[in-house]
Amino acid sequence: MTTTPATPGTAPATPAGIAVDGLPAEIDVLVVGAGFGGLAALYRLRTDHPGLSVLAVERAAEAGGVWLANTYPGAACDVPTALYSLSFADNPNWSHTFGRQWEIRQYATKVAADYADVIRYDCEMLAAAWDDAAHRWVVDTAHGTIRARFLITAPGALSEPVIPDIPGLDEFTGAVFHTAAWDHSRDLAGRKVAVVGSGASAVQVVPEIVDKVESLVSFQRTPSWVIPRLDRKIGPLERAIYSRFPKAHRAVRMLNWFTHEFHVVGMAHQPAVLRAFSHIANRHRARQISDPALRRRLTPHFTMGCKRILISNKWYPALDHRSTTVTGALQRLTATGAVSADGTEFDVDTVIFATGFEPTSPPLARVITGRDGRHLAQVWNGSPSAYRGVSVPDFPNLFLLYGPNTNLGHSSILLMLESQAYYIGAVLAHLEARRAQTVEVTRSAHDAYNAHLDTQLAHTVWNTGGCGSWYIDATGRNSVMWPTFTSTYRKMMSHFAPTDHVFGAEDTGDRRAGTASLAHPG
Repeated sequence: MTTTPATPGTAPATPAGIAVDGLPAEIDVLVVGAGFGGLAALYRLRTDHPGLSVLAVERAAEAGGVWLANTYPGAACDVPTALYSLSFADNPNWSHTFGRQWEIRQYATKVAADYADVIRYDCEMLAAAWDDAAHRWVVDTAHGTIRARFLITAPGALSEPVIPDIPGLDEFTGAVFHTAAWDHSRDLAGRKVAVVGSGASAVQVVPEIVDKVESLVSFQRTPSWVIPRLDRKIGPLERAIYSRFPKAHRAVRMLNWFTHEFHVVGMAHQPAVLRAFSHIANRHRARQISDPALRRRLTPHFTMGCKRILISNKWYPALDHRSTTVTGALQRLTATGAVSADGTEFDVDTVIFATGFEPTSPPLARVITGRDGRHLAQVWNGSPSAYRGVSVPDFPNLFLLYGPNTNLGHSSILLMLESQAYYIGAVLAHLEARRAQTVEVTRSAHDAYNAHLDTQLAHTVWNTGGCGSWYIDATGRNSVMWPTFTSTYRKMMSHFAPTDHVFGAEDTGDRRAGTASLAHPG
């Protein structure tokens, strides 16, 4: 077997970050990650707290997070780019209503350039431990140790690819790689390819390679619900209007936000709404697949929305292609083949895992140690939880971006990230006002918040839809999804509740956080 490691980017000749020859010994705020979460945090810190010293460390050679790592053919966003962009960094020049990977990466790089003086690339965080006596986080990185008053982690929920432990994987003599670590040196022309998975990555990559390969076997444990992709090119005139009149582009953003908010009504509040979307998906499948047997095989038997709803105009035609065979789950690999659940062995020379990520077991949780000497993964014990998705008891001055129960099934995660960044800014302002050095959510507030979340999630389609999904953690709890509207989360995050927290150690230093107006992102 030959495998290809993740190659998140090529380092520029001169990294667009701070000097390579060392890190500051101490910093006020350390941000881990330069994806959209990290960039939202940097913007908010610079805007609202210009008096704080801030540094961001990023393990890759460039900014962009998931859009840097995922370079597979057909990679694109399934949220309209008018909504999948940062409110403080409008981009009127998207090529399509759904952005392609390359342009989202370029967009992230452009935004990050504004913070080049405080981003250190090729600098992975290796471990972080709370020093209770000094009221500091001691953070080990690939380039040295930093002490920080506040630690903000923004690694992204979709940052660690999962390759399942398939019997025979080590015996297979062909090429094996994950879509998030695409092997661009592997020419697929004339190859016999197996694609494992039927989720968001598979529906994008399979249509792009099906005409090149000799044969393609699609291994699917369960089929997904798929609806049409209403994508179009954005012409020069329209882009010029958005550039000349930014309010017009903001109006498009608001329209997209409103229509996407409606989707959660069916997922979390009124399941009957989903039936209309199910009819659309069924008609879409019937129009695009001529073979009745294949159509039946690709019909999901769980409630729409239980798993991520996919959008594609090319997935079904690719599965109906003369070169494609659709079969059940991959059971094992042999030296030259892949065996499906019914025992059929297919001759393949390349195995591509489109098997997603592991958001309920983030690697950073295993290296962040709190006051009591336990790391986050030990505290969570297979079921991540956090107050408002941001704070965890016994981890003072730690803030999570894209933390537990903040993922969305209906809208743009960037809305949640900006709300979280705003909230962190509000917490820091409160600390400055009361001259405290530490803040920590109480156990009672944390537990009450998550008990309420569990109650809200109990009757949603993600919990009751009859599917197995990555939303449900090892304990059977939904520790991934936010149960209602983004506007509800935004309203909650627009204020800080001091009574849910404990504060420690008066700050006797002469530092002052900025007191700029905390204008909430639009």
